[in-house]
Amino acid sequence: MVDITIRGAGIFGLSIAWSCAQRGASVRIVDPNGAASGSSGGIVGALAPHVPENWNAKKAFQLESLLMAQRFWTEVEAVGGLDAGYVRAGRLQPIADEAALVLARQRAESAAQLWYDQASWQVRRASGAEWEPLSPSGWLIEDDLSAHIHPRLACAALVAALRCSGVEVEAEAPDRGRVVWATGTAGLEALNAGHSRQVGIGIKGQAALLAHDAGKVPQLFAGGVHVIPHGDGTVAVGSTTEREFTSAATTDRQIDAVIEAARKAVPVLRRAEVIETWAGLRPRARSRAPMLGPWPGHEGHYIANGGFKIGFGMAPKVAQVMADLLLEDRDNIPEGFRVEDSL
Repeated sequence: MVDITIRGAGIFGLSIAWSCAQRGASVRIVDPNGAASGSSGGIVGALAPHVPENWNAKKAFQLESLLMAQRFWTEVEAVGGLDAGYVRAGRLQPIADEAALVLARQRAESAAQLWYDQASWQVRRASGAEWEPLSPSGWLIEDDLSAHIHPRLACAALVAALRCSGVEVEAEAPDRGRVVWATGTAGLEALNAGHSRQVGIGIKGQAALLAHDAGKVPQLFAGGVHVIPHGDGTVAVGSTTEREFTSAATTDRQIDAVIEAARKAVPVLRRAEVIETWAGLRPRARSRAPMLGPWPGHEGHYIANGGFKIGFGMAPKVAQVMADLLLEDRDNIPEGFRVEDSL
């Protein structure tokens, strides 16, 4: 039995705890604010790949994680009995003009080589269906690798699965065994205070939920916004990327622009009622990739942070490599993801 303490009950902390518990470790999760109290309690949940070109370790890691996601969330749901809102239904994107069409077709060829024949990136004509974005060129990109998830439901499903495995989220408890700091923006701010250069920052995002039951259809990326159809009869739209702001937790006129962009790009949403808006800080490491691995100078302590916009998509693979490291001392962290890359 290996003792693991996870500090932080966001998507990284919960996923790492789940993978460690599944392998027989004795795990405790500590978060004074409870599960998904930060950016993991958002509403968008786009699990989408980077474009299939200029391949690097970050894109390869994300691809593996997206391909792992179906099994990961199916097991979580089976143990805990709660729906995580995970659907691999692909994504549609409009193509603006002839130059973009040529590029999209080139990327289709790249995807055929880089995605291991386990997913596809295709160019097709727009059909005029209700759940399609308007396309100036009449063409769309369609990939079947993208998926979407309901962030709040996913975290609740992980909490339920962990509880069935004997692991609770505690408000306070002493460290026991190896300690993982998955504390999001607050953790980055604490690291900044101890270093001469910025380790990472919180980037504000704003999003909205619209009342529209689209069913199990692809997510859309159009007009510069993500449009995510959730299974509870809502559609999430977002989000902004704000480095400067007055209040981290309140929405302003920028969310109005996001909603308007979504309605303009997807006409079926033009009369959909706005039922909730959300704002929060998402942790972005200086390296722009997740920060994973031992915390230099702190024996027995580890960091898992910097998920930013791709935390839920990266979570299955992050959980796997961190469990490898914590439980078996196997270091499979890719280049560019190490903590020292951001310190």
